[in-house]
Amino acid sequence: MKIRLLVLAAIIIGVSGCSSAYYGAMEKIGIHKRDIMVDRVKAARDSQNEAKEQFLTAMEQFKSVVKFQGGDLEDKYNKLNETLEQSEAKADTVRKRISAVEDVSEALFSEWRGEIKQYSSNSLRQSSQRKYDATKRKYTELIRAMKKAEAKLEPALAPLRDQVLFMKHNLNAKAIAGLSDELYSVQINVDQLVREIESSIAQADSFIAELKKQ
Repeated sequence: MKIRLLVLAAIIIGVSGCSSAYYGAMEKIGIHKRDIMVDRVKAARDSQNEAKEQFLTAMEQFKSVVKFQGGDLEDKYNKLNETLEQSEAKADTVRKRISAVEDVSEALFSEWRGEIKQYSSNSLRQSSQRKYDATKRKYTELIRAMKKAEAKLEPALAPLRDQVLFMKHNLNAKAIAGLSDELYSVQINVDQLVREIESSIAQADSFIAELKKQ
């Protein structure tokens, strides 16, 4: 029976994505919004870490192109283009997982606010309100950090796209040597992205730890 419900939940998420129907189906099998939120924060954190590693790989790939001293230029282009495509995919995953965190958090906090009003006991209501306020503050810090890191994805991707496009139309050693002028600005963008991602990952770990205390 439980397996059937899991299959049903999977079908729902496939058809409607993040929806109240999906959360309702998951609650029927004992998986609550808080559990889903923790899982999605972990997934977003992991995807950010994967994106960080991918962009560092892209940076090293770009450096190897700039330092080109002979060999197959087209092969260098193909490798850098493949690295760019992988970076684009990782960035897209980060965006989707942050959006998924926002979706479940909105549902969770909305439900929590409604349930606080249902208490007849003032002390219990106040206790729940304090927990709500503390969790909401922590979440606000988390999503701000995630969004800040997300905002650095495009500035890091844009110059890499430019260099790949430039290589595509200029597969000669002289043109490739000219890319060295762009190395510094590309490095700055990637370094900024890495710093923001590391900050966001730290916030995610802190948020998860806080939820587990409750």
